[in-house]
Amino acid sequence: MKAILLARPEEFKHIDVDEPAPPGPGEALVEVHRVGICGSDVSGFLGKHPFYKYPVIPGHELGVRVLEVGPEVVNVKPTDRCSIEPGMNCQECFPCRRGAPNCCETLELIGIHKDGGMCERLVVPARKLHPSEKLTMEQLALVETLSIGCHGVRRAAPEPGEKVLVIGAGPIGLSVVEFLKVAETEITVMEMNPARLDFCQNQMGVDHTILFQGDDSDVDRLRDIQQGELPTTVIDATGNHVSMSNAFQYAAYTGQIIYLGNTTQEVSFKHVMMHRPELTLKASRNALPVDFQRVIGLIEEGIIDTRPWLSHHADYDEFVTEFSTWLRPESGVIKAVLHMN
Repeated sequence: MKAILLARPEEFKHIDVDEPAPPGPGEALVEVHRVGICGSDVSGFLGKHPFYKYPVIPGHELGVRVLEVGPEVVNVKPTDRCSIEPGMNCQECFPCRRGAPNCCETLELIGIHKDGGMCERLVVPARKLHPSEKLTMEQLALVETLSIGCHGVRRAAPEPGEKVLVIGAGPIGLSVVEFLKVAETEITVMEMNPARLDFCQNQMGVDHTILFQGDDSDVDRLRDIQQGELPTTVIDATGNHVSMSNAFQYAAYTGQIIYLGNTTQEVSFKHVMMHRPELTLKASRNALPVDFQRVIGLIEEGIIDTRPWLSHHADYDEFVTEFSTWLRPESGVIKAVLHMN
């Protein structure tokens, strides 16, 4: 069976692996059709992701078809098209019992902690499959990315009309924008890549954009476009420790900061930056089953349009070469997708 291995940072390999065993109780054998490439895959390739374990078969944003189910499986059947919830939780620890499997104490994400979907077939717990009769394989591969934004916005819980700043317009930042639009907030996106800001304005319809300069002018321009006010919610989707450390300056007094990105480096700030304005700091990790279900429903209803997202494609033989080109800012990648079958 064909697969793609990330042997170590900056070294992809085409390999052959054994076929998976037949599905056991509660499991399903799936055929992988589409694999979305996200910032975690890029940072894992570059050796900058805090949780990647090498060597590993990457791939956690998946559009799959069910081939076979094991005993006791009732939520899916053969031929179903599904998205996969990639976080494999124990179901027994405190956060799992509390309804937070995204924060399982022994959580393993396929494609990061253990082998994932850059292969032709794999066996997964059937409870991690989210079927849809309407979504295409490309759309199903986008569900996981969108669920991260869905969960982050749910953590923020903004009110309609609330001023929200999103820092970073990569795939995770864009997924945040989608759900801020659903929440009917006033959205400003700050980003250092002009092409991404153009995409936010022309394709996503955000209210305001700011080209990041890294000096006091960023705050001044933010105040200018918001009639002298700062946003009450700031969502940092960069995964960059400098950006995350500096995010406090953009929030209004009594506002909140939400961290969506991961970094291996320290995030630091002067306590007064948080204490004086009585800010709230929250982390947002992964997503919950309810987020996957909401994303699928919104795409099926046409409320979220995935067409602008799908910018780059590669098949199995092309992937290793194409991936290196996707790392260049001038490539204009919004969402790249690997075709496995």
